[in-house]
Amino acid sequence: MQTHEINHRFTEHFKGRGHTVVPSASLILDDPTLLFVNAGMVQFKPYFLGEAPAPYPRATSIQKCVRTGDIDEVGKTTRHNTFFQMAGNFSFGDYFKEGAMQNAWELLTKSEADGGYGIDPERLWVTVFEKDDEAAGLWQKVCGIPAERIQTRDAKDNYWDMGVPGPGGPCSEIYYDRGPEYGAEGGPVVDEDRYIEIWNLVFMQDIRGELPPKDGHPPIGELPTKNIDTGMGVERVACLLQGVENVYETDLVRPVIAKAEELSGRRYGATHEDDVRFRVIADHARSGVMLIGDGVTPGNEARGYVLRRLLRRIVRSTRLLGVQEPVLGEFAKVVRDAMSPSYPELVTEFDRIDSVMRNEEDAFLSTLTAGSKIFDLAVTDLKKSGGKTLAGDKAFQLHDTYGFPIDLTLEMASEQGLSVDEQGFRDLMAEQRSRAKADAKARKTGHGDLSTYRTLLDQHGTTEFIGYTDLQAHSRVLGLLVDGQPAPRASAGTEVELVLDRTPFYAEGGGQIADTGKLVGPGVAVEVHDVQRSVPGLFVHRAKVLEGELGVDTTLEAAVDANRRQAIERSHSATHLVHAAVRSAYGKRAAQAGSLNSPGRMRFDFTVPSAVSPDVLAGVEEEVNDYLQTDVEVNAYTTSMDRAMELGAMALFGEKYGDQVRVVDMGDYSRELCGGTHVPRIGRLGVVKLVSDSSVGSGVHRVEALVGMDAMRHISKEHLLVNQLAEQFKVPADELPERIQGVVSRLRNAEKELAQLRISQVLNSAGELADKGVDVHGVTLVAEQVPDGVDGNALRALAGEIRGRLGSRPSVVALFSADEGKVSFVVGVNDAARDQGIAAGKLVPSFAAEVGGRGGGKPDMAQGGGSNPAGITAAIGALRTGVDQVVAGG
Repeated sequence: MQTHEINHRFTEHFKGRGHTVVPSASLILDDPTLLFVNAGMVQFKPYFLGEAPAPYPRATSIQKCVRTGDIDEVGKTTRHNTFFQMAGNFSFGDYFKEGAMQNAWELLTKSEADGGYGIDPERLWVTVFEKDDEAAGLWQKVCGIPAERIQTRDAKDNYWDMGVPGPGGPCSEIYYDRGPEYGAEGGPVVDEDRYIEIWNLVFMQDIRGELPPKDGHPPIGELPTKNIDTGMGVERVACLLQGVENVYETDLVRPVIAKAEELSGRRYGATHEDDVRFRVIADHARSGVMLIGDGVTPGNEARGYVLRRLLRRIVRSTRLLGVQEPVLGEFAKVVRDAMSPSYPELVTEFDRIDSVMRNEEDAFLSTLTAGSKIFDLAVTDLKKSGGKTLAGDKAFQLHDTYGFPIDLTLEMASEQGLSVDEQGFRDLMAEQRSRAKADAKARKTGHGDLSTYRTLLDQHGTTEFIGYTDLQAHSRVLGLLVDGQPAPRASAGTEVELVLDRTPFYAEGGGQIADTGKLVGPGVAVEVHDVQRSVPGLFVHRAKVLEGELGVDTTLEAAVDANRRQAIERSHSATHLVHAAVRSAYGKRAAQAGSLNSPGRMRFDFTVPSAVSPDVLAGVEEEVNDYLQTDVEVNAYTTSMDRAMELGAMALFGEKYGDQVRVVDMGDYSRELCGGTHVPRIGRLGVVKLVSDSSVGSGVHRVEALVGMDAMRHISKEHLLVNQLAEQFKVPADELPERIQGVVSRLRNAEKELAQLRISQVLNSAGELADKGVDVHGVTLVAEQVPDGVDGNALRALAGEIRGRLGSRPSVVALFSADEGKVSFVVGVNDAARDQGIAAGKLVPSFAAEVGGRGGGKPDMAQGGGSNPAGITAAIGALRTGVDQVVAGG
């Protein structure tokens, strides 16, 4: 049975039993506790946590998941995978244990002809929590499982919670017996290689306290409404129903291995070393395509770093299989063809996915070639000296100079039987990082500290937001927090968080920053400086009491700062138009990757596979401003998700949408799903002026623009500047570029002439310096400090001239020059010296530390720099010692 059929049967089975079919959420949900979605229940967490009411009593989904905690283990065995699919069914206060068991058992054991999986019930075992006698009894009663195939386990194995105070409960797992050829008799508690878990049923019935039940601490109470959360491992069931040993041989994964076999000419199953590489390629290709499909781009932080690491492991694995050509695009096509029946967006987004993968591969191949040479030299030197640990500074050099992730260095070192001084590497990284990474106030809190907000939500319900139409409202204070704790009142000067029954204040979201404003009542004034949805549906106003005393149940006049809101609305509407213009220029591959809409200024990030030309951005700006002249009305309306997609509305990566969505139209030019606020007509924007563009990561570009009067002020300043330059150069404004180019060209020519003059002056000293050579075991060594300010080009030329004057005798020339606290150095070696084993590049480490620097190069010429001019004399002495050791050792 093919995997897509397994998914289809799962969905149809539960759909026929009253479950709402919910599409897979994006892998990058806005959940501060997760890097990627790693379980089927993640998109339902707000319902299980009580942060929002469930819109349906029963649901089912096939969730794409990525777990990256054991990337290094992928490939070494067949047990580890980063990407997988989790089929789940969920009950929110509807059926409980008996229903969950019956639904699962029926699907597993029902014949294929009747829509089931046709698994022999005699080969199924279950485990239950040791204190859950009810579950053990129900398995016998409902499903007829004999007691000898029901095993108990303690809380570490069969109790589930989210790791923080909140819902939890015992779980029960279904296992399949693969037979005696796979291990010992005795059920899952004896051998989990023979008995493999295929389905986990969680019975949410308890309230977990601060101390975890997994460690033996009892729950603090029972949930008022009991829920069900189950997960069936799609890939594991596919192994059983397809009669294969492991996931790498299933229908969705084996084709990637087959492509790798085709490209490399090697066979999977021939050697363990190659099998590891084949499995790395197969697993990571699936994860990479799915992550890029959901909007992740390679980078050096968080999700982007994980993706980069996955893609680069594929490239390196294929190189080790003997493939030298680019491969990621080929693997991407295979994954698309295998996965698109379940995830059709892979077809529509493939051009973008393919471009991102190819660009990352191109970048890494140059990195890999250069860095591998440095790594190989370091390993050779280390093994010659009998060492077992690669120095932290060498790992740092590979990272800093050649872009090697530390994980790649660790992996390559392990293959050579070596370790890496990770602490030394991290110390150097810490020294390099001067900027602190702030936590964005405390907005991105985990689920562990939201209980107070959930209590307010439970007590008072969701906040009524009227800010789409009104900027003022009579509002009542429902809840008041001081230092995160409920308080009945707060006096002047106190920072507070407060919840109102209704509010005109927009809470930060969708790239739009929060409103600010005032709350005023009898004898009390409050300044609102931020608004957040701390839990879904609850608007939390962060504010300061300016005067009087604020108390719960106080009625206030809420007023948004109207001028600021209107400026933000102009920016947000401009973002939609810029997005439309960018897609007009680049097509669907240009997907939004982030935005920020603040008063009078917008920032828009988008994915694009190649460099963005100034001409394209000028076209984007012109197109937007041209469309503003139409002054079309901006319409916002709520409709079904299916209808919105039919209308062509754009949905953004990483956003979670319900069945009903809000659509914002700006004529037929722009149509997006959006919960933000906008201008009533686009003419209100006035002017949109792009003021900067930059690359913010691999394949991600950022443009910033000013809107309205902010744009006009910027244009006025630029106009004034142009007029001043025109007056200074005595030319009309339209001739400025040509005149400035001419001036710059003359300056560059003058600089070149000066450089040639300096080199000529330096070369005149070659004869004098050559005469200062000293003999070191038959090798002439010229090691001198030349006058300050001689740059690297002049040093190389001088070193070459001196080397030529020394004739055919073995010789080494090393020159140092200081300039404003920096040191430049060059080392040159002639053919005769190289015949004696002396290499310029290998001499550099013998002295570079003395000048606080580093360098490298080829055997005949090397160069570098440092930060300690006071160490030049010591460096010359260290170099002489280095030459002496090489000659004497040879």
